Amino acid sequence: MQVKKYTISGPIEFVPRLFGDPRGVFYETFSARLMQEAGLPADLDWVQDNQSKSQPGVLRGLHFQKPPHAQAKLVRVAQGRALDVVVDIRRGSPTYGQHVAVELSAALGNIFFVPVGFAHGFVALEEDTLFLYKCSNYYAPSAEGGLFWNDPALGIDWNVENPTISPKDALLPTLANLDSPF
Repeated sequence: MQVKKYTISGPIEFVPRLFGDPRGVFYETFSARLMQEAGLPADLDWVQDNQSKSQPGVLRGLHFQKPPHAQAKLVRVAQGRALDVVVDIRRGSPTYGQHVAVELSAALGNIFFVPVGFAHGFVALEEDTLFLYKCSNYYAPSAEGGLFWNDPALGIDWNVENPTISPKDALLPTLANLDSPF
């Protein structure tokens, strides 16, 4: 598996080796040993898997769970393509408010690690994009938090015009109004 790290410490992208033949393709989507060697915390317990299906232009995020229910995530696309974005919301971090954007695709099979302390979102780029999340903590509605997806201070180019967002996501605060719990 190829490992890609970014200028913001924490997020890591994994690009698996695909084994294809006339029957199709096989690849490893999770290896605790390999991922820990690449920098994932050894104490992460993956306790919940989530899945969403979205049409092109559907934007979900930017979300996070507040402590003590904070979640690290391993995310990937099983069908279609998505632009995945994480924003550093760790107070005192030299990269606070900066983001990393990665295109995830079923064809590439890449996997992206979202550490605790980052807001996370994605926009679907193809029909019936199937997005998979492996989470290190259980979802707790009382711990929901987020950032407004189109905050000019974040400077995120989502590569879509007029995305479809939820009414709840339309009410999320900007970075300037965020009281980060991290």
